[in-house]
Amino acid sequence: MANIYTISDLAQEFDLTTRAIRFYEDMGLLEPERSGPGGRNRVYSARDRTRLKLTLRAKRLGLSLTEAKDLIDMYDSPRDTGPQLKKFLVVLAEHRRQLESQLADLEATLDEVKTHEKETRSLLNKTSKASGQV
Repeated sequence: MANIYTISDLAQEFDLTTRAIRFYEDMGLLEPERSGPGGRNRVYSARDRTRLKLTLRAKRLGLSLTEAKDLIDMYDSPRDTGPQLKKFLVVLAEHRRQLESQLADLEATLDEVKTHEKETRSLLNKTSKASGQV
């Protein structure tokens, strides 16, 4: 029998709230079966666990949930993996470009902060010397 997981199992394993897992389910990233009275209990398969793991990896890479879903859904299709890999490279290149742009902005801001710190120290030094002479 394949591994099955409860929502609590997955929440604990991946350090998520059950609410977050239900949100991923609402986004179509997970498709648990239902069991118990009225289908109240969610039963997640090994496939759902893998999809959740890939979703969290995609989030760490900066992908949106929609992008993550598109990429993960491609792997569920019976097609060749070539198109999936090419799409993934395009998405990664765009995110790298965005991150490099953000890094450049941060470096410029840090340079500006350093300049202001230097000027402020200089002014403080002059003020201290002037007040010491009075």
